Amino acid sequence: MDYNQLGLDILALVGGQGNVSKLTHCATRLRMEFNDDSLVEAKAIEALPGVISVVERGGQFQIVVGNNVQQTFRVLQKAIGQPVGKAGGQPKNKAKGGIFTQIISVISTTFTPVIPAITGAGMIKALLAILKLTGAISAASPTYHLLNTIADAAFFFLPVLLAYGASIKFECNPILAMTIAGALLHPNLAQMLAAGSPIDFIGIPVRLADYAGSVLPIIFTVWLMSYIERFAEKVSPTMIKFFTKPMIILLVTTPLALVAVGPFGIFLNDLVASGAAVIDGKASWLIPMLMGGLQPFLVITGTAWAMTPIATGQLSKNGFEMINGPGMLASNIAQGAATLCVAFRTKNKNLRQLASSAGFTALLGITEPSLYGVTLKLRRPLIAAMIGGGCAGVYAGVSGLVRYAFVSPGLAALPAFIGENPMNIVHALITCVIAIVVTFALTWILGFEDPVDEEAVATDKAPSDRDESLHSPLAGQLVALDQVNDDVFSQGLLGKGVAIVPEQGVLRAPVNGEVVTFLPSKHAVGIKADNGMEVLIHIGIDTVNLNGEHFTSQLQVGDRVKTGDELIRFDIAAISALGYDIITPVLVVNSEQYPQLSCRQPGPVSFGEQIVALNAGEKKV
Repeated sequence: MDYNQLGLDILALVGGQGNVSKLTHCATRLRMEFNDDSLVEAKAIEALPGVISVVERGGQFQIVVGNNVQQTFRVLQKAIGQPVGKAGGQPKNKAKGGIFTQIISVISTTFTPVIPAITGAGMIKALLAILKLTGAISAASPTYHLLNTIADAAFFFLPVLLAYGASIKFECNPILAMTIAGALLHPNLAQMLAAGSPIDFIGIPVRLADYAGSVLPIIFTVWLMSYIERFAEKVSPTMIKFFTKPMIILLVTTPLALVAVGPFGIFLNDLVASGAAVIDGKASWLIPMLMGGLQPFLVITGTAWAMTPIATGQLSKNGFEMINGPGMLASNIAQGAATLCVAFRTKNKNLRQLASSAGFTALLGITEPSLYGVTLKLRRPLIAAMIGGGCAGVYAGVSGLVRYAFVSPGLAALPAFIGENPMNIVHALITCVIAIVVTFALTWILGFEDPVDEEAVATDKAPSDRDESLHSPLAGQLVALDQVNDDVFSQGLLGKGVAIVPEQGVLRAPVNGEVVTFLPSKHAVGIKADNGMEVLIHIGIDTVNLNGEHFTSQLQVGDRVKTGDELIRFDIAAISALGYDIITPVLVVNSEQYPQLSCRQPGPVSFGEQIVALNAGEKKV
């Protein structure tokens, strides 16, 4: 799978670089926001090879790609050519949604860039727990203290990290936002707080607080700063704006943060934490049960981030948390168990391969491929996973299970449950066992509607040593694929095949089949042939940048085509005049299934002539 090309295809289907106003990513999905939602072709994106699912929740457009999401993200970021969160122009036709949706969007966008730091720090905490438990390192040693300092840094300076994410969401200067966060954490304030003497600013009392590890104060502060920055932009004279604008922002925002915004945020932090503590004291099983059972629903609706500020606050203040971790451990393990049960029971080879990989990944703590690729589509395994996760969550709550480090709960992160209470890790293991046993048994009993393995059916109907042909979709000069001035094509990264320099601007279908990929830019088309061959034709190099100009077609994804049908008309002279190479790769994307693939020798070629011969028999040695 070429995730670089996937990024370019996604960009074309979301309305181009000018329509992207926000771009971030998490472990498995791209998270995007747009200036004009009407330009986004969600169904076409979901149909792209490599895209597991598309989710529109929490004020974001989320594209589930899987573990290779970072590669696709880099391509998109480079193609946009602007800092993340600053692409595009003024928002247009933007549906903001309700207040709850906007709150979730703020939390999600703010925390997404921070996740690698707090997850990495959490894993160091887990490693230290193992080293301490096994006696490999002493808690009194300098090495332990240094590693512990590294792990604590992400949480102590969490307001600084969150300031960056919040500045992306509220579209203001990230460096100034981080500077203000630094002021809240300055040692001088800590010394004043320790002294306990009354503090005032121009006569206004200042309620000093410990902002280390806090969440809400900096989010509120950066939101306020975004308005102050616009004000400073207007009132600053052009000639001296370079230094007057940041001075005004710091001079106005920071005191407001210390006098009013910060204390208000701390009050809300404490209020929410107290509420969670009351619930835990009266019904310790309730929160883990709800998180264990409803976590898939929270992920689907984009509200899984809602409890993150409370969890990180508890970790910073208490050194452990019981809001997210215990219930998520139960839910993630249950997702993995349900998906692996599907892998055991299905007769569909493709589903078995997907479920095996996604199930193992879910057991390690990353559930999106499992949820969107398997259980949500089959439904009954999802129900089993929610019941199993809820049952395991009840045990986690009754036993008092807590998480000592911020990591995605799963088998790989079990050391994050090692702490002062030696029984905590035992309770974590029992929680996993309950989730696996209950979920696997329920999935097996409930069953699921096993999708037909079309590839296996086609193989049964066709001879094992079948010969197939790919016919020329163009008239022109046939050349070897390595002559294409693009490494993705010339090195065969997308599949083997040939290239044609067209002499006529008409592209015809080279096989009988169904259109599975067709971009708004109209420069490329993917066809799945009736015999199983997957063909990609890409007219020109970098012609996606033309955004459909000089291309004409009524083609749509899902259309049936026959060999020789006209697919696309394009103006060779106009495209060439703009500096684009018109050479057209014609590829067999699944060429690995054809060990004996032979291409016609370079030379003149007409419509319909055989250009590639395929054989699905045994590879010759």
